[in-house]
Amino acid sequence: QVQLVESGGGLVQAGGSLRLSCAASGRTFSSYPMGWFRQAPGKEREFVAAISSCVRTTCVGTTYYAASVKGRFTISRVTDANTVYLQMNSLKPEDTAVYYCALDRIGGLPPRTASEYDYWGQGTQVTVSS
Repeated sequence: QVQLVESGGGLVQAGGSLRLSCAASGRTFSSYPMGWFRQAPGKEREFVAAISSCVRTTCVGTTYYAASVKGRFTISRVTDANTVYLQMNSLKPEDTAVYYCALDRIGGLPPRTASEYDYWGQGTQVTVSS
């Protein structure tokens, strides 16, 4: 059974930064693509970023970003720590949402749709004040 636990959310002023972490357990973490999604009140869950699986010890793979966060957010992963990160810079009030990490057990290129992910964390709240 896979467990994903997010952390690092909080309240930040516009223009500030946060780094979210997602710790995985219960499966060979490095073999699977990972993604970050977010959901604001009254809105559907939307794709934020995704990263491909690691190849042996190399975890700098294919990454995808939503247009709204490209250039401001960076997704990365560390095999030894079974952790995927989302570094968020130049935050805007419209980035306010609950952020979720997800794991795709099929592998291959990282998906950009929520329905293709099999395991989800409980979410962490990010609030950006203006």
